[in-house]
Amino acid sequence: MKKITPLAEVAHLEMLCNLLECLLIPKNVPSDCPKEWFEIYFVFACIWAFGSTMFQDQIVDYRMEFTKWWTNEFKVVKIPTQGSVFDYVIDDETKKFIPWSTLTRSYELDYDIPLQSTLVDTAETTRLRYFMDLMLEKKLPIMLVGSAGSGKSVIIADKLSSLSENYMVTNVPFNFYTTSEMLQKVLEKPLEKKAGRNYGPPGTKTMIYFVDDMNMPEALLFSIPECVPTVPSLLRLWIHEAQRVYRDKLVDVEDVAIFNKLQEDVARTACEEAKPEELFKTPLIYCHFAEGIGETKYLPVHTWPQLSKLLNEAQSQYNDLVGALNLVLFEDAMEHVCRINRILECPRGNALLIGVGGSGKQSLSRLAAFISSLEVFQLQLRKGYGLNDLRADINVLYMKAGLKNTGVMYLMSDAQVADEKFLVVINDLLASGEIPELFQDDEIENIVNNIRNEVKAAGINDTKENCWKFFIQRVRGLMKVVLCFSPVGSTLRVRARKFPAVVNCTSLDWFHAWPQVALESVSGRFVEEIPTLPEHLRRSVSLFMAHVHTTVDEMSGLYLQNERRYNYTTPKTFLEQINLYGKLLNSKTEDLERRIVRLENGLEKLASAGTQVEGLKVKLAEQEVVVAEKNEAADKLIQVVGKETEIVSKEKEFVAEEEGKVRVIEEDVTAKQKICEADLKKAEPALLAAMEALNTLNKNNLTELKSFGSPPAAVVNVTAAVLVLFSQKGKIPKERGWKECKIMMAKVDAFLDNLINYKKENIPPDVVKETKKYIADPEFDPDKIISKSQAAAGLCAWVINIIKFFEVYEVVEPKRQALAQANDDLAAARAKLETLTSRIRELEHKLGLLTADFEAAVAAKVRCQQEADATALTIDLANRLVNGLASENIRWRNSVADLKTSGITLPGDVLLVTAFISYVGCFTRQYRLDLLNNKWKPFFQTLKEPIPLTEGMDPLSMLTDDAQIAKWNNEGLPADRMSSENATILTNSDRWPLMIDPQLQGIKWIKQRYGKDLKVVRLGHKNYLDVIENSITNGFIVLIENIGESVDAVLDPVLGRNLVRKGRAIKMGDKEIDYNPDFRLILHTKLANPHYKPEMQAQTTLINFTVTRDGLEEQLLGEVVKAERPDLERLKSNLTKQQNIFKITLAELEDDLLARLAAAGEDILSDKNLVINLETTKKTSAEIEVKVIEAKQTAIELDQAREEYRPAATRGSLLYFILNELNKINPIYQFSLKAFNVVFKNALSTAEAAERLVDRLPNLLDSITFCVFMYTNRGLFERDKLIFMSQMTIQILVHKKEIPPSELDFLLRFPITPSGESPVDFLTSLSWGGIKTLVTIEDFHNLDRDIEGSAKTWKKFVDSECPEKEKFPQEWKNKTSFQKLCMMRALRADRMTYAIKGFIEEKLGTKFTEARTPEFAKSFQETSSSTPVFFILSPGVDPLKDVEKLGKKLGFTFDRRNFHNVSLGQGQEPVAEDSMDVASKKGHWVILQNIHLVAKWLPTLEKKMEQCSLKAHKKYRLYLSAEPAGDPSAHVIPQGILESSIKITNEPPTGMLANIHKALDNFNQDTLEMCSKEAEFKAILFSLCYFHAVIAERRKFGPQGDLTISVHVLYNYLEASSTVPWEDLRYLFGEIMYGGHITDDWDRRLCRTYLAEYMSPTLLDGDLLLAPGFPAPPNIDYVGYHMYVDGKLPPESPYLYGLHPNAEIGFLTTTSETLFRTLFELQPRDAGAGAGGMESKDDKIRSLLEEYLDRIPELFNMVDIMARTEERTPYIIVAFQECERMNILVREISRTLHELFLGLKGELTITPEMEGLQESLFIDAVPDSWSSKAYPSMFTLGPWFADLQTRYRELENWSGDFNLPSSVWLGGFFNPQSFLTAIMQSTARKNEWPLDKMCLYCDVTKKFKEDITAAPREGAFINGLFMEGARWDTKLGSIAESKLKELYPLVPVIFIKAITQDKQDLKNMYQCPVYKTKTRGPTYVWTFNLKTKERESKWTLAGVAILLQV
Repeated sequence: MKKITPLAEVAHLEMLCNLLECLLIPKNVPSDCPKEWFEIYFVFACIWAFGSTMFQDQIVDYRMEFTKWWTNEFKVVKIPTQGSVFDYVIDDETKKFIPWSTLTRSYELDYDIPLQSTLVDTAETTRLRYFMDLMLEKKLPIMLVGSAGSGKSVIIADKLSSLSENYMVTNVPFNFYTTSEMLQKVLEKPLEKKAGRNYGPPGTKTMIYFVDDMNMPEALLFSIPECVPTVPSLLRLWIHEAQRVYRDKLVDVEDVAIFNKLQEDVARTACEEAKPEELFKTPLIYCHFAEGIGETKYLPVHTWPQLSKLLNEAQSQYNDLVGALNLVLFEDAMEHVCRINRILECPRGNALLIGVGGSGKQSLSRLAAFISSLEVFQLQLRKGYGLNDLRADINVLYMKAGLKNTGVMYLMSDAQVADEKFLVVINDLLASGEIPELFQDDEIENIVNNIRNEVKAAGINDTKENCWKFFIQRVRGLMKVVLCFSPVGSTLRVRARKFPAVVNCTSLDWFHAWPQVALESVSGRFVEEIPTLPEHLRRSVSLFMAHVHTTVDEMSGLYLQNERRYNYTTPKTFLEQINLYGKLLNSKTEDLERRIVRLENGLEKLASAGTQVEGLKVKLAEQEVVVAEKNEAADKLIQVVGKETEIVSKEKEFVAEEEGKVRVIEEDVTAKQKICEADLKKAEPALLAAMEALNTLNKNNLTELKSFGSPPAAVVNVTAAVLVLFSQKGKIPKERGWKECKIMMAKVDAFLDNLINYKKENIPPDVVKETKKYIADPEFDPDKIISKSQAAAGLCAWVINIIKFFEVYEVVEPKRQALAQANDDLAAARAKLETLTSRIRELEHKLGLLTADFEAAVAAKVRCQQEADATALTIDLANRLVNGLASENIRWRNSVADLKTSGITLPGDVLLVTAFISYVGCFTRQYRLDLLNNKWKPFFQTLKEPIPLTEGMDPLSMLTDDAQIAKWNNEGLPADRMSSENATILTNSDRWPLMIDPQLQGIKWIKQRYGKDLKVVRLGHKNYLDVIENSITNGFIVLIENIGESVDAVLDPVLGRNLVRKGRAIKMGDKEIDYNPDFRLILHTKLANPHYKPEMQAQTTLINFTVTRDGLEEQLLGEVVKAERPDLERLKSNLTKQQNIFKITLAELEDDLLARLAAAGEDILSDKNLVINLETTKKTSAEIEVKVIEAKQTAIELDQAREEYRPAATRGSLLYFILNELNKINPIYQFSLKAFNVVFKNALSTAEAAERLVDRLPNLLDSITFCVFMYTNRGLFERDKLIFMSQMTIQILVHKKEIPPSELDFLLRFPITPSGESPVDFLTSLSWGGIKTLVTIEDFHNLDRDIEGSAKTWKKFVDSECPEKEKFPQEWKNKTSFQKLCMMRALRADRMTYAIKGFIEEKLGTKFTEARTPEFAKSFQETSSSTPVFFILSPGVDPLKDVEKLGKKLGFTFDRRNFHNVSLGQGQEPVAEDSMDVASKKGHWVILQNIHLVAKWLPTLEKKMEQCSLKAHKKYRLYLSAEPAGDPSAHVIPQGILESSIKITNEPPTGMLANIHKALDNFNQDTLEMCSKEAEFKAILFSLCYFHAVIAERRKFGPQGDLTISVHVLYNYLEASSTVPWEDLRYLFGEIMYGGHITDDWDRRLCRTYLAEYMSPTLLDGDLLLAPGFPAPPNIDYVGYHMYVDGKLPPESPYLYGLHPNAEIGFLTTTSETLFRTLFELQPRDAGAGAGGMESKDDKIRSLLEEYLDRIPELFNMVDIMARTEERTPYIIVAFQECERMNILVREISRTLHELFLGLKGELTITPEMEGLQESLFIDAVPDSWSSKAYPSMFTLGPWFADLQTRYRELENWSGDFNLPSSVWLGGFFNPQSFLTAIMQSTARKNEWPLDKMCLYCDVTKKFKEDITAAPREGAFINGLFMEGARWDTKLGSIAESKLKELYPLVPVIFIKAITQDKQDLKNMYQCPVYKTKTRGPTYVWTFNLKTKERESKWTLAGVAILLQV
């Protein structure tokens, strides 16, 4: 029985007990009641305890099934037969069952109660309330389970609201991220401490915790009477509301159509008189603004124009008041606005809008919110924005809504979910409004206090609980949440599961892809605004745009199916296409018109030039007469002027002499003046000092001086000196004492005046002489005198400086006088000169007049001559112009006509170009061509008004030219067409380009193109946001490199160019940044196949720079020619440049010519340069035309020469793409194109030389192939090298068309045609099935008949030891080598690895199969400071030794500290980074070991490697090592690290010989001699080494034991014991040292058995054979042991391990199966037409799908099956279980196949699960979803499905009557253990034996299945068992040796019965494990004890086991 939720059986019992506790109370069953009452209540309790969770789905109502079962099984208590047992309840009075409906309460609508709280009682709600009452009374937990909208929350809320005040209710939010700690906090919060550790609700109340999910109401109650005046109008309202509630949630358009049909049928039934066309007349829309914005009446909108007018008015108001919206409100968009608005108007109306990015969800939500008067809040992510920030933002919104009563809409998109835990908060907000930790306690108190008065006013008791509840209710009413999520991928599905309220508590509105009418409407609306688009084409253009969008959508589906690449079309992409079209068309139209005008202007000027020539000839004749007259007048004037000139010349000579004399005088005066001035300057300081000294004197200090009675002598001397200077007329007074001096100073003012006005220039000599005597006195010093008198000091200074001045003046004065005399002489000379000069001026004036007349005459003559010459020249120019431009005249006229014609096709050409730029970037070349040529161009002609299109239109021709492409190529852009297209799209797209660039070719071009102007950043790196912000402000170009599949949400505004402030700024996080229009953003990823969501693709233009095979071939061709024929490559390069220069030169010359014609004005003939330019143009043009003809011929010859080297380029491209696919085998196999190019160039340089190309080319092909092989091979594991060689060989031959596709398909897939048993005994049925398939291929007809007819010959061939080296029988030996492989695949699968090696040797050469990994020193030569080495590790191998060895040789060692060894682990990352920094600077070596252990740090390491390599020392080397991941999903090494490195694998040696030597290498001679019991020690040590080698080679044991420790243990035990403790040693080695590492018991048994064989006393006797032909060695030395192994060990074979030779056959068969399965998975996939007439992939999948759908068995009807028998024996129980398991599997198969069928029809979206199923069908593999619900199996899909049908038939037969089959197919069970257990259970019950004391007895009969006719009386016969490693000998009745090539012989039927363990006889028995499949291990089933005549250890070592399936 299917339950609504899984329940443990004990839960049903617990519920039964709980119900009985509630029901069996005295009220219901008094003490004196009859016992039947107890039975009635017990039955009622049982029904609900076991049946309450029964599920009802669309197929089966399990409640009814339960009812049938119950009424059949329990017949004592009678229940009414109508309905189900769940429809009745016990009447407490009558004790009879009555319907629940009799207890249902009537319902009356209360308009004051919110709809969410309204409950309409039904029988269902009545019975739920009944049980809730019972449970709550007993305080038992209750859980209601049901789908969303089933009323769970309302029912519980109704119950909780009816509780008394003795109860408290706490809502508990639950979501995916709820932890036990979080739950505990929520549970504890409302509790208070009681006592000790006890907590409880306040007072004596009972606490109820309620975990709730709420759902939205429907909205019929919005309506008002005027909304539904008639019955049809009521019906229309119902139709509308049903559509909103149900249809808006539907995911698929087809489902919408089905809903519409159902609704129409119901509507017709409900109102037959209403016409359907009236009921469903569009628009069928009800909204709250039908009568205008603000008029909130829920009324219908009658017409689209009415709604459009309302919404456009709303948009206009929004733009005026809020911001800028530019919505195109087509019908679909208007409907969405109304839907969102309707949700927002609902109480607690929250919306979940689902649609791809760019579909308008957010913009339409903003408009709807504006209409509802809601403020919109949308969080702005910034760096570091986290959960606490989100809570803070919502906190503010709660306050605004709850306290300020403001309506708010919280808008959230996928981009704002920076952390999935954000949705924890949103989930709680939606579910209950209660968000934990949103408010602090003080904030809560504040809220409660602020809202308390409103609570009182509402008539509610203002308790804290009520106030808070009031606040939350208001918030939930006023705060609306609108979530805008994308349906792409699994994100939304996962979120819905993790956060149920996201779906359950919102109303869904699914934004389906824009319908065709919407696309046409939008494009039509916008193209109307393009003025340059002709009106009659506008409709056609809009249709084409819609067609383009639709076809790209379809192509994207095909692209995903074939290439596994995602591309999305979004409405935003469509709008960008329209916008770009308008922009390009306007630009190109303007350019076209400008070119036409320019040419027409040139033609007009040429025409006017021709008409001017005749007039110019007449004018020239007149000018020649005037010139003759002017010449005569000029000749007369020249004679007069000559005479006057002679007179003036003579006068000028005399004046010149006089001027010379004056100049001499002037020089003399100047010299004297300079001397005087210099001398006077010397006197100035003394004079200034004297004046300064006087400044110190004043009336006061002089008066003071005068008052001195008897002053010091020095003072008297000063005044005496002054007295001498004042001597009258030079008479020096004799008396110069103080008295005389005082008289001199008597009148102070006069004395001062005398000092100031002293005649310093005229001092008598005697006075000077006398004064100097005073001055000569040492005491006559102002500094000394100042201490005696300040006035005296001043006078002293004055005296000294006056004398100094006079001394200088005395020298200067004579010079001044001489200067004055010289100035007088100069004045006289100048006067004379002036007179002469005046005379000259008069003469010159006269001459000037004559000269002017002469010059005027000459000028007139010249002017006339020039005019005549100009006229003549103009005539000449005109003739040259008209004649020279004759061809241009014709060409320009043709050009004008062509341009005008192109103007007609311009709208169409630009339309195609726009579609190309907007949509094809993500696609590869094939898909681009398909869209362009097969989808778009043909559509032009299908239009009613065809759009003219240029014939052969190439989109690139309109956007770029050869010169630009050549420039790009020079910047590093690859020179193939795809790259040119990509560059064109990148430079012309309006959206930011996002380059998908795994080979880094695009980013190389970008970095070279923009150079230093480019700002390169990576997401997450330090300050990267600052760089972007600065670039936005300054208009820089930013490259964000190496992004993943998403970018930081904070960049979303930049990606979407969400500008604010009218386009002048952009908001990033919480700040606005000025936006520079020059800013450009380029995004780059090196992910090979990223999946970018529609939101990302809507904002960017995806451009696929992934190298294509053709593109790489062109690049490599250039490299080949450059290396082989550099002359050709130079010639091609020069030719290309020359052609570009020619084109540019011609264009520039013509542009210049037309520009001159345009600028020439009316008089075109006046521009001489115009004609010269013309002639230059003509000359250059003629030269160019000759060179162009030469260049065309040269180009043809050049291309022919280059083409001869194409096979080498083709081979290189082919090999690269083979390398590129190897990561499918192991993700660690990553190879960069950059490294491949290096290998390719090396191959060219090392190829064997040859003079002739016909000889050189094969050498090149061989060198390229081998060099690439060796480069790749060293980085592959041994197990993968043959796969790589095979793939390389096959692909080379497929390219040469030497392998037919049908034969390749057979070899790789090996499809089998079921044909029963093989008719020949030397081939298995599997081999024969392959032969039967092979004969359907033409070249293999009759092979089956030939084998049957010549069985003896074929048997000899098949049974030969190496059939791949033998000749095939008869004419089959003449088949091709590949055809022989196909036959060998069917005949001897085990020899295919050898056969494929031989095939490779034949096709490529033996050097490929014999190649060995080069030594490390050789690989080192390829390294550089930027090319590290990556060691791929294997257990037990240390590559460090090789590096150390080479390092020591080159001088890099740990001791020298120039070799850094860092073993990565916790905390070692900084050490590694520091080591890399030091090493890269100083040229050291670094090895980073085990980098896989620090997965999170690896992206940092990748960046660090790049940084270090940029400026690294040339000797710097980096070595890395890591283990490969066991599973691709666990792979952690970044692609960049792997691609940039030389990869080298290190694997342990294989084979017994190598492993024994390796084991011995752990020791030395000293080890052998360390023990006193030397002989015993050495013998056991060697035996241990052999044992270790065996274990190492049989690697299935996983971790190996420690050999060295074992030897130490051996030493200790031998030293401590007198004898060899064999048992102890075997135990220690087998159970601890080695067995301790082994988890499987059977493997541990094998380990013990090996030790028992190798370690026994016979080892010391010398009689022990370690293997057949290999006795234990004698007592020899260490070197001797190595020599013994080399000389005595037999060749490698299974015998060395105790295995049968068949083990190798099995191993080889498995290896070949793996080889071909892997090769098949590596083959290119193509969903198109199959090559060579083969079935395409799509057709094949559809064919298989139909086949398997037809073969699906029906489900077992379990109710019917279980009703067939009342017995429940162990066997029957097993049958039930197996049928149920079969149902689960069949149901899964049916579901997945049907979903894929619908997906391929286009009715369902293709999911990753469907893709996986498709691939499984194609490669014949069992899908994972099937195998997970099935049994272990190693079959491919075909045999697996056949096996499934066989199992089904077995079960069908058994379940028919449940009689045990005569012989049971044990392998046919899902759980065979259950059947074997059932045998014991059956016997145990029969004999009443304890089950745990029983075991199975196995007796192998001599019969097979067909010989058994009846089942045994006890136990069972089982068949279908196979033995591996041995066989059952029916004659001997025991296990025996296998026959050669008989790998899995069938075991006869085994009789199995149960016995007690004490009767079990294990003597001469082999405990044989039974497994389900050959993989053994986890498929273990049981252990069968089988008879053996050999030692049990033999079969243990041989790995003998029974298999249930082979």
